[in-house]
Order: sequence, then structure tokens, then C-alpha cells
Amino acid sequence: MKGVLLVNLGSPESPTPKDVKPYLDEFLMDKYVIDVPYLLRALLVRGIILRKRPEESAHAYAKIWWDEGSPLVVLSERMQKKVQPLVNVPVALAMRYGSMTIEKGLQELHDKGVTEVLLFPLYPQYAMASTLTILVKAEEIRKKKFPEMTFTDVPAFYNKPDYIKNLADSIKKHLVGFDYDHLLFSYHGIPERHIRKTDVTKSHCKIDGSCCNTPSPAHDFCYRHQCYETTKQVIKLLGLPEDKYSLTFQSRLAGDKWLEPYTDVEIDKMPAKGIKKLAVVTPAFVSDCLETLEEIAMRAKEDFEANGGEEFLAIPCLNDDDEWCETVGNWINEWAERK
Repeated sequence: MKGVLLVNLGSPESPTPKDVKPYLDEFLMDKYVIDVPYLLRALLVRGIILRKRPEESAHAYAKIWWDEGSPLVVLSERMQKKVQPLVNVPVALAMRYGSMTIEKGLQELHDKGVTEVLLFPLYPQYAMASTLTILVKAEEIRKKKFPEMTFTDVPAFYNKPDYIKNLADSIKKHLVGFDYDHLLFSYHGIPERHIRKTDVTKSHCKIDGSCCNTPSPAHDFCYRHQCYETTKQVIKLLGLPEDKYSLTFQSRLAGDKWLEPYTDVEIDKMPAKGIKKLAVVTPAFVSDCLETLEEIAMRAKEDFEANGGEEFLAIPCLNDDDEWCETVGNWINEWAERK
């Protein structure tokens, strides 16, 4: 019997330091997130970051927390509930970090008699710190707990025509009535070394102005290329001229060289360039979360206005949009109907 496991990032149990701390510990101690030797990672995370970050993050989570709980979890659950009636196989939901574990999700499917699982990381673009860590963790659990199961992975869907159409339609819908000067595509940042580590050719990725536009097998696993490709294809559908949009990367940690240009730096400069009405979309996420609701819709908006900006629109993620849920349902049905 077949079944599907949707997997998103995760969330602390509550917006309090006592719940945020173990969540951050699990997240930041993941070797695919901070990819340095264990002892150095432990020193960095437990000796430095976790001394202050839990209180800061708890304050940020408290600003976006809903009565029903974490927005990311609530929105992911809404999506799952919309997708389930569209397909003929069980659909479970799990998170890579936190209490909604991948093991619990696989157990739910196992209890329903599922032996063939479609692993569906809810990330349009491939990255070590998102897609890869989910696949590795799921395989570890399968070997230990569910050896009779087999997995099929959903590859990065950054350029699938129906996803691109869903994203373009959503942007268009939310821009109605907003006379914007500029549309910013803000993607989650990653360290540049992650790009080189995922380069299957070991030589293609130079992180310069040309490698992402030069065809290569490396692009199947290149986060940077996939971000630019998503943007390019959405812009084509929207019919925007080059001077009407740009692409940046947000959410970096200090110390390493991360993908540039940086979202916060670019937004601060925009009003002086005559961009007074800014719309921001965050296509690295399919569900709104801390990085979209607090970092962009609150902090970036405040910074933009403080620097002379007049109007700011944070475009929601696809979340449980009907068209997006239908697309996910179609992908699941295509897989489920294969012999």
C-alpha cells in the first residue's frame, strides 16, 4: 500500500525560551545546517548561540504566534487536510525538527498498512539544510524502525510548470490594487560553501555571474541556480521588465560568507533609489513562518519605512491555496497510479 509523508521544517512547542532552546539546539546541531565538526559545532551552538538566541527567538516567535499555535505548523496542517480528499492514499505530515517527528509520521503511515512512501520535502529548491537533512533522517529512521518500507523522493520542484504557475498566480492576486515600484524575491540564505559541497561535478559552481546560467548536472542540487531559475520563470509569466524586480537572500548567520546580495542591506538602500512602494515574495518557503512573518513582514517593513519607504507589501506564501493544494494532489496521484 502507498502513502505520502509531507515534511516541513518544524517549530518550537511555544514561543517561550524554555521551548525555543531545545528546538534551536536540535536545529543548529544538525550537521547539515551548521556543517562543521561536532565539537566545534557544539562549542558554537551550546557555548555561544544558545546563551542569548533562545530569548531573542522566543520574542520573535511571540510576535507571530497564533491562537491555534505555530503558523508554520497550522498552515502545514491546513494544507494536508486540503490535499487528503484529493488523493486516494494516506497523507501524513511531519516536521524535521520539534515534536512532530518524521518517525511519528512514518509510524502513522505504517499503522495504516503503508509500505511504499512518497517522501515530500516541502521545499521548492534543493539545499543541504532543508531537503538533504530530511532525506537522510528519514532513511536513518526507516532502516532502524521500518525496514519493510520503501521510499520515493519528490525532487526539488523549483521549475515545475504547475508550481511556477501557482506561484505567479498567487503573486498576481496579492498585487491587485497595490501600485508597487519594485518586486523583490527574497530567498533564505545559505553559506556559499554549501553550494560547493552539493556540486556533483566538484568543479562547476563558482558562484559568479555565469555558472548558474551555464547548463550542468550540478544544477539538480544547486540552491542558487534553482532560486534564480524560479525567479526567471515566474517573471516570464508575470511579464515584468528587468528593472521592476530583483533577487536577494535573507536570514544569514554571522561569521561565514553567505549568498549575496543580502535582503536587509538591499531593502535599506531601496528608498534612496526611488523605490517607495515595495512588494516582497519569499519563494523558498511554501508555508509562512518566522522568516516570512517576522523577518520580512515586520522587521523588513520597519527598516524600509525608516529609510524613507512609503508602502510595503509582504506577499503570503502558497500555504493552503486551493490551486497549490490541487497541484500537490495531482503530483501525488501521478505517483500513486504508477505500477
